[in-house]
Amino acid sequence: MRTLTALFWSSRPLSWINTAFPFAAAYILATASTPQDGWYAYAPLSGETFHPDLGFDFSGVPWLIAVVGILYFLVPYNLAMYGINDVFDYESDLRNPRKGGVEGALLDRSLHRTTLWAAVVTNVPFLVLLVVVGSPLSWLVLAISVFAVIAYSAPGLRFKERPFVDSITSSTHFVSPAVYGLALAGATVTPQLVALLAAFFLWGMASHAFGAVQDVIADREGGIASIATVIGAKATVRFSVVAYLLAGVLMTFTDFPGPIAAVIPVVYAISCAPWWNVADADAEAVNRGWKRFLTLNFLSGFVTTMLLIWWVALA
Repeated sequence: MRTLTALFWSSRPLSWINTAFPFAAAYILATASTPQDGWYAYAPLSGETFHPDLGFDFSGVPWLIAVVGILYFLVPYNLAMYGINDVFDYESDLRNPRKGGVEGALLDRSLHRTTLWAAVVTNVPFLVLLVVVGSPLSWLVLAISVFAVIAYSAPGLRFKERPFVDSITSSTHFVSPAVYGLALAGATVTPQLVALLAAFFLWGMASHAFGAVQDVIADREGGIASIATVIGAKATVRFSVVAYLLAGVLMTFTDFPGPIAAVIPVVYAISCAPWWNVADADAEAVNRGWKRFLTLNFLSGFVTTMLLIWWVALA
């Protein structure tokens, strides 16, 4: 029970929805019958035909595949992503006051090997199933997604210690499940879809960078580089704010009611703005903003869901 509890917290349960929801939304909408001029083209995985006057039809969604993908990106994917990080960031985490709770587990050394094996054992069966039902394009996207999970923290790669590459990799963790869902469904790429995914990617980069600011002192003491330790707390906060605002601009190029969602990244930018001039010595104070960020994730997720439902209704 002690081991299971440790693995549970190491997988960051508060973040499960952040990877499962993008896949679920992308795959289910892409495999449903949609208007011919919509964001997605109908991929006939279910063998059903489409009549353009009927609007959305979810009866043809391959629900078994959807459930497998959702379960994978809900728990095993996060256990691999955060578990590997907890193992190889142990020295830094010991110096980090926010570790040991919902913001990050502090794994005892005796559980490190178990955590890595648990990540392998829980991920491999799902990956095999997803490869069996997928296509070469979906295999490529899934491979990139899994590689990003490993490369972020694993020794020899440690993308988290490469400034800006760390934020790009972290954003890939959250955007790739959506891209994978689209690839698995055989979705058609349109300018509006590219704008949406690009906005999501900028949001992910901004979020990672802002989260790194609060760990500047702990990371430097632990000998870990990051975007924040290299360019400094103040510059990193400013990078985050600008990236959020650019994400909002990109959302205005999506189909209605997508432009309404442009407000979401702007709210994140406003939330980060109080630390525009934060000094490295005061970086730990940004944790207050990070806790607000965690709350905003749930609120923005609710708003995004409502907008998706509205979009489906309009279509």
